[in-house]
Amino acid sequence: MRIVLLGAPGSGKGTQSQRLMHREHIPQVSTGDLLRAAVACGSKLGLKAKAAMEEGRLVEDALVLGMIRERLRKPDARRGFILDGFPRNLLQAQSLDRLLKKLRQPLDAVVQLEVDYAELVRRISGRRTCADCGRVFNVSTSPAQLIESEPCQSTGGCHRLIQRPDDNEATVAERLRVYEEKTRPLIEFYRARGLLRVINAEGSVEEVTERLEQALHALRRSSAPARGSTRPKARRPAARGPAARRAAKRTPRGKAKRAARVTRAAAAVRVTRTAARRAGRRRRPASPRGRVRR
Repeated sequence: MRIVLLGAPGSGKGTQSQRLMHREHIPQVSTGDLLRAAVACGSKLGLKAKAAMEEGRLVEDALVLGMIRERLRKPDARRGFILDGFPRNLLQAQSLDRLLKKLRQPLDAVVQLEVDYAELVRRISGRRTCADCGRVFNVSTSPAQLIESEPCQSTGGCHRLIQRPDDNEATVAERLRVYEEKTRPLIEFYRARGLLRVINAEGSVEEVTERLEQALHALRRSSAPARGSTRPKARRPAARGPAARRAAKRTPRGKAKRAARVTRAAAAVRVTRTAARRAGRRRRPASPRGRVRR
């Protein structure tokens, strides 16, 4: 399946993308990961993106779309993909639509993860990241015992949790305002195309995953052909007997067809006779000149 996950910051798009990736065996395509990977490998697109980020400019949509195009051309994306973090506005959605048409990989579904505003603030404010391995925890929803019981994959010791600069309450409100202004209109954009599915993304991670799976299962069931249904066969015209053929010849249409055939036959005869006369003239020997009778 080819899926886009939409939702406000803190709605759980990244978490659900990871779980869906393992269940469906299709890649998660995150624009953030694509940018970091392109910069790290020093590709042409990566160098352009790095220059933009070092100058403090936003990476152009054309560069991001170029990275997405390269990623979707890889063999593991043939069965489908999950787009996470893109598109973020109507212009990007329209550009993505044109790109997927060129690649012949149209979207199957767009799932909107709905979360209450207060819950979003609580989730984002409680988000912490391990400074060593990069794993993300939420101190508001994850028990402290769980965080302490799992060692850091990089150091083998306890996680050194830090808070991202844009995850404090002062910046959360601004991020949500930008989302409402720029990204929220995508809901109607995809609803008009019959692709939108909306699920409640509040509750435990497992509960949200179950709702997401149910929405996608219903989509598969509605798009699959009904069991036992077959494409209707084209009806062949019934064979007509001699009486029916004679009756058809007496109709105005039949008479017109017969007259046209007679006209074509007469024209063919005239052409044949003319050609024969011309050929006879060419074969006739010329009379000898200067011959004297005795």
